[in-house]
Amino acid sequence: MSAATRVVVADDQRLLREGLVTMLQLIPGVEVVGTAADGEEALTVTERVRPDVVLMDLRMPRVDGVEATRRVLAAVPTARVVVLTTYADDESVFAALDAGASGYLTKDAGAEEIARAIHAVRAGEVLFDPTVQRRLLENARAGGGLAPQPKPQHPHGLTVREAEVLVLIADGLSNQEIAQRLFISEATVKSHVNSIFSKTEVRDRAQAVRYAYQHGLIA
Repeated sequence: MSAATRVVVADDQRLLREGLVTMLQLIPGVEVVGTAADGEEALTVTERVRPDVVLMDLRMPRVDGVEATRRVLAAVPTARVVVLTTYADDESVFAALDAGASGYLTKDAGAEEIARAIHAVRAGEVLFDPTVQRRLLENARAGGGLAPQPKPQHPHGLTVREAEVLVLIADGLSNQEIAQRLFISEATVKSHVNSIFSKTEVRDRAQAVRYAYQHGLIA
């Protein structure tokens, strides 16, 4: 049996923070190991307890969630950040992605969706609220936001197959789902993913998603 996913909750609103903790304690395989009332405290707590996942609000005093995400991932590279916020505007979404967030949910997300996001990002996947995912796709197709300039179809020497895999990663598919979609083995998908990471110099799937939008690979 795998170890529980250790989670830190960072939110400046005490009622919401305590409500999240109560909800998370009811989710099998999740253990809350710390809480924080602002971004600076989130960094301090994360450095001390070294969780698997941080649920991060964006609008917090002293240090906001975007800067806190950046600092947390620099201090504890093994951690993953899921933004959980009221805001789903383009500026907030892109700033969180740029800081390295692996997931982005709005606060109307239910327990099942939050649990899915926590387990997904711990497994190295990315997960966005469906509304956020749709906005990213629409923005990319319109040529705005993260993809302001036209780019070569396959930058950094990506093969056609690697580009296909990268697009499916951006669509939120796991390696197993990509394998099923492309009718190839999961081992082959992993090989493509490793090659993509190496060629594009990204660290994880969240950065790969950002790269795909930046370079216009979402048509």
